[in-house]
Amino acid sequence: MTSVRRRRARHLWTALLASVLLLLGLTSTAAYGRADDTKAAQVLTWTAGDDITKYVSAPLTAVAGATTIVFENSAATGNTTGMPHTLTFDVSDPEYNNDVPLNILANPFDAEGGKHTAEVVLTPGRYRFHCTIPGHGSMQGILVVSEGTGEDTTAPDASAKVEGQKNADGAYVGSASVTLSATDEGSGVDRIEYALGADGAWQPYTAPLVVDQVGEHAVRYRATDKAGNTSAEKTERFTVVAPPTDDTTPPETSATVSGEKDDQGRYLDMATVTVTASDTGSGVNTIEYAIGDTGAWQAYTAPVMVHAVGTHKVRYRATDKAGNQAAEKSVEFTVVTPPVQDKTPPETSATVTGDKNSAGAYISSAKVTVTATDAGSGVDKVEYSLDGGPYLAYTAPVLVDRVGAHSVAYRATDKAGNTSTAKTVTFTVASGGGVPAPNCAEFDERLTVIVGTVDTGIPNRVTNNRCRINELIEDEKEWTSQALFLKHVKTVTDKLLKEGVIDQREYNKINKAAKQSGIGKPGQQTGYRTIFDGTAGSLAKWEHVGGGSFALNGDGSMTSGTTKGGLGMLWFPERTYGDFSLKLQWRDDAPGSGNANSGVFVRFPQVHDHPEESRPEWVAIKYGHEVQVFDSPTGDMYKTGSIYGFDRVGLAGAGVTQKGTWNDYEIRVVDQHYQIFRNGVLINEFDNTGGQVFEPPRSDDPGTDGRRFASGYLGLQVHSTTDVVSYRDIRIQEL
Repeated sequence: MTSVRRRRARHLWTALLASVLLLLGLTSTAAYGRADDTKAAQVLTWTAGDDITKYVSAPLTAVAGATTIVFENSAATGNTTGMPHTLTFDVSDPEYNNDVPLNILANPFDAEGGKHTAEVVLTPGRYRFHCTIPGHGSMQGILVVSEGTGEDTTAPDASAKVEGQKNADGAYVGSASVTLSATDEGSGVDRIEYALGADGAWQPYTAPLVVDQVGEHAVRYRATDKAGNTSAEKTERFTVVAPPTDDTTPPETSATVSGEKDDQGRYLDMATVTVTASDTGSGVNTIEYAIGDTGAWQAYTAPVMVHAVGTHKVRYRATDKAGNQAAEKSVEFTVVTPPVQDKTPPETSATVTGDKNSAGAYISSAKVTVTATDAGSGVDKVEYSLDGGPYLAYTAPVLVDRVGAHSVAYRATDKAGNTSTAKTVTFTVASGGGVPAPNCAEFDERLTVIVGTVDTGIPNRVTNNRCRINELIEDEKEWTSQALFLKHVKTVTDKLLKEGVIDQREYNKINKAAKQSGIGKPGQQTGYRTIFDGTAGSLAKWEHVGGGSFALNGDGSMTSGTTKGGLGMLWFPERTYGDFSLKLQWRDDAPGSGNANSGVFVRFPQVHDHPEESRPEWVAIKYGHEVQVFDSPTGDMYKTGSIYGFDRVGLAGAGVTQKGTWNDYEIRVVDQHYQIFRNGVLINEFDNTGGQVFEPPRSDDPGTDGRRFASGYLGLQVHSTTDVVSYRDIRIQEL
């Protein structure tokens, strides 16, 4: 498509979107790019340029009322690449105002030259705005809208009415009901408030007040209109007396003291005294308390909290509505300063020992010894992680004898729960001719022995030949019959039982799991095909499009963005996949305090000879689905496991692991049902229905037909040199 045709197509999409929004009443006055005859009270302007991390300028405050929104993304505002941006008001989050569904797409080459306007009406509150184009997740902000000043300077007129049965003296018998009201001919009444007594706190008025406490009362009240004018305080005074009664029995009273105690029964930092009273005659009228032998009596309205260090006495009593007063009682207790809390994590260190060659590599093996000390509560546990694997309990020095580069991360936790920041030692093991590298059929460092999908719960131990149990079982190999697989598992477990690696109970459990797995049965697992094994020949079967890059590492992994930044994709063009289980491992290798930002694209069409060929990496974004890889607590709202733009997973649901740790990832797609597993845990399920569109809406969404591909290609996303992520061991099984 020529550049002129592309500009015309973009102009058509913008015009169509504006027409639809105007038809549905989703804009207050004019569609994007056209002015309204009525001049708005204020103009708010957003601008964008080459930067995809923030708007060039954006307003943060406004006043309520008619408003002209201006969004410009042009050469004049700093856009030299033609990158499109959107200005979108979020209407899906109940935390923000949802009454302005604004969504403007602008680029320097559209019919408006990148400058668009829209007429809207803002209401008081907060609006969240952001760019909806993938990779632009950090272009966002909050617009705070306050009440307009208007011309209303007159406060509301407030009044009160007291009702109930009166005696000859005008006192209310038993109780009085107070009804408050207010009128305002200007902006209208916003709220009514009341307070009890001379120093009571102001409270919102929502229903008539029933006052049944015997004695004299004062109810203060006021009203505020929507322009912020508050009426002068007024007071309604009245007296409540007890109904005629022959009650001569005082209330029953009791008190309890609560709080955290030490071993001597003393309260740490604070004690709370709760007083209760009951009266079966006329009913409880007042409860009072006093601190110490000489303290003044005070009205008891809530539990009394005593913070002062020392020995205390709290006296209490109650009076019923007939005037009967209970005898004074008291509780005594002691408050002490709590011991200093241990907030300091343990100190850790590690040493690597062994024979080295002239290059500094350890010959045949290296031994890593970890130590930890804690001067506070004491060390509770020490853990280590080998080559980015899961953290394991450290009980003895770690012997590493696999040839190659290695890293051991270590940390310690004290008995107060403080965990030290992980430290890492790196080293290389060279072949010394003495200990050969282990010949393991698979790479599997999961914590437990899992056969197919059956988790036995048995630790995935390192065996005598230095392979883990899972690596010996080979449950991902293509087995031609279940009998053959079961025979293989029995041979493996017979040897492990004889060597003492597993006991009889574990032996039985693993063989039972092999039967339950169904591996080898017709129609069951057909094995996984490895499409990236860490070699240069394997990587050569993939193709890179767009910006960025992937680099092959010496440990059999590949890393994004190490040599070249920009938005791009590495895709596997050999064949398309329909229903499948895709397994891989990824690791957050972002430098400094940053976080990896990447994703796995599935079921997208051929990127060449496509309307989007000028930006082929966008074919996967718009016409496939991206399974997100993003553990940052800030930035993009779509976290790891999300189906980008369609189905969100929060950070808590993603199950975040420490940076530098390998994560097992499985993407399972059957028909239009998607399941995402992280480290064996299901973190998201998504059904791709015909009505699915981008959330929040995108003006360049290709429509529902482009969301229902039954098969397509696979790819990996690269963002930039700061959003670095590594991948390894990529396998796929057709279902």
